Amino acid sequence: MFLGTHSPRLDDKGRLFLPAKYREELSGGLVITKGQERCLYVFPMAEFQRITEALRAAPVTEKAVRAYSRVFFASASDEVPDKQGRVTIPPPLRTYAGLTRDCAVIGANTRLEIWDAQAWESYLEQEEQAFSDVSEEVLPGIL
Repeated sequence: MFLGTHSPRLDDKGRLFLPAKYREELSGGLVITKGQERCLYVFPMAEFQRITEALRAAPVTEKAVRAYSRVFFASASDEVPDKQGRVTIPPPLRTYAGLTRDCAVIGANTRLEIWDAQAWESYLEQEEQAFSDVSEEVLPGIL
């Protein structure tokens, strides 16, 4: 499970230090791809394979399934962190997420998300009140 917010910086070669507490879990490989709200999703290889199986089972006759799968897989990049825990973010993914230097890496349960730091702050400003006001429909019987 991935938790917390971290504030790494991209270096001049487009590399990002992964949060130290997750390096061992991600050391065998990971997949970075486009996420919603112009962030990047980072999946451990096993989780990416689980999602791949779920999308494989989805009906290819559904236009939304085809469209989502195309963008999701076409933009995906499999990476292996170097010995220092850095991973290279490919230029098209950096462009998609608007990453320049300051980033926010957030834990999102089964994945990490990489955001431009300012975009993350703006997102939080917009969504924290909605989070605070959420009613039981999101997690019925849990909260």
